Amino acid sequence: MTSTSSPEIQSTPNFGLIGLGKMGANMVRRLAKQGLRVAVFDQDAEVTSALATEVNAVACTSLANMVSQLAVPRVLWVMLPSGEVTEATLGQLQGLASPGDTLVDGANSNYKDSVRRAAHAEALGLHFMDAGVSGGVHGLANGYCLMVGGSTAALQAVQPYLEALAPGPTTGWLHAGPAGAGHFTKMIHNGIEYGMMAALAEGLSLLKAKKDFDIDLADVTELWRHGSVVRSWLLDLTAQTLQADQSLENIKAHVPDSGEGRWTANESIELGVPTPVMTLALMSRFASQGADDYASKLLAKMRQGFGGHAVGVV
Repeated sequence: MTSTSSPEIQSTPNFGLIGLGKMGANMVRRLAKQGLRVAVFDQDAEVTSALATEVNAVACTSLANMVSQLAVPRVLWVMLPSGEVTEATLGQLQGLASPGDTLVDGANSNYKDSVRRAAHAEALGLHFMDAGVSGGVHGLANGYCLMVGGSTAALQAVQPYLEALAPGPTTGWLHAGPAGAGHFTKMIHNGIEYGMMAALAEGLSLLKAKKDFDIDLADVTELWRHGSVVRSWLLDLTAQTLQADQSLENIKAHVPDSGEGRWTANESIELGVPTPVMTLALMSRFASQGADDYASKLLAKMRQGFGGHAVGVV
């Protein structure tokens, strides 16, 4: 990864971000902190207006309005839930964009969709980049880990913004390969995340079950954070949870899966590569939907800690 100079700050930006949820809004804030002015659009006009005012961004009233207000060549970054809404939005942008513009899908999309979308975009003279984004609600302060796929031309257009979003210009982002490689890498990342979370949750559940030792889980997790081979950000988040409440009595033991774990398991079958830990971690999430076990409660709190995901209460 070679650092490039930041794009010139212009009154008319060439970068627009669509979808101002938890991740999208904080990405705009981080770009603003780096001195970059962008255009923003969300279906909720009040959200668009408020964020634009906060960071001096260009508020857009529609996708067409955004395209009309951006300098060319444009970079149009979509931060929406994967699936139909992302498909529809990228389809609209393909009809509005000009040859030489770059479309970026920052959702947790299936990499096979990214390969297909890239081929369609390139046929229209557009560039396409798939971007797996990790960092959750803490990305604003710490920077985002970005795994991207696409052509050299797409990378050249987007690289200054990757450098601004990442923890540093040369750290925290990777051009993983051609279109699809970014989302494929992020899919595997999330599969590993499932396994790591499950191991922590199951181990702590075992410690809690040994009643005659009365082991303090907050003390254990704080201990492990210093010098242990299992120290990690997930352990940090778990320690914070247990310091606040070890009983988790009011937490619902329901752990949703957002899709990447399923895709990872399917891919392991297609490639014939055994992934028992990641696959069993996915199965444990399925099992949690009807269980009331301590490990599932911890998993739910971990997801809330890094991604701001809602936690059910009882």
